[in-house]
Amino acid sequence: MFFLSQLEHKLRLPPHKLDIPLEEAIIDELQTIFLDKVISKLGLCVSVYDIKSINGGFVLPNDGAPTYTVVFRMIMFRPYVSEIIIGKIIESDSKGLRLSLGFFDDIYIPSYALPHSSHLIPDPEDPKQIKWEWHLSDEEKFIIEGDEVRFRVIAVDYPSIPLEQEEGSKAFAPMVVTGEMNMDGLGPVEWWV
Repeated sequence: MFFLSQLEHKLRLPPHKLDIPLEEAIIDELQTIFLDKVISKLGLCVSVYDIKSINGGFVLPNDGAPTYTVVFRMIMFRPYVSEIIIGKIIESDSKGLRLSLGFFDDIYIPSYALPHSSHLIPDPEDPKQIKWEWHLSDEEKFIIEGDEVRFRVIAVDYPSIPLEQEEGSKAFAPMVVTGEMNMDGLGPVEWWV
């Protein structure tokens, strides 16, 4: 789920950061640039792990800031296919479920990947809300928002940035994780306690 990736970046260090130790200033600037950003095929940047090398420090003409070439390692979040993860349901609709890990919210469980014999019903407490119901023999089990669920990753995609986005559509997600819950041991955690 978490990986170390080595990156190289030409970094312009702002003049107001020149009064703190160089490595600390560079880590702070790298965190500002990369933290919570997705790099295609690598994943979501979580934190700078360490600095391997710092070269340069040249001040370009008409610029008051030094430029460094920095080689560093970044902790990346990128789940692998078949990994089992626990997430929390934040949205439920006829297409399936949307999950969150707390720091990453673009995880989708399509309706076809929910437990077999699941179907959508209106919530008796709030008819505007819908929830998924799973029939197991004579038992009815519910999958509702707020539940912690165990799911298996079936795909990690990096969609291309759209040229135009329709009004009212969901915000663009640079990394999308698709999962499934239709195997034994998967689904709401409380089912399997």
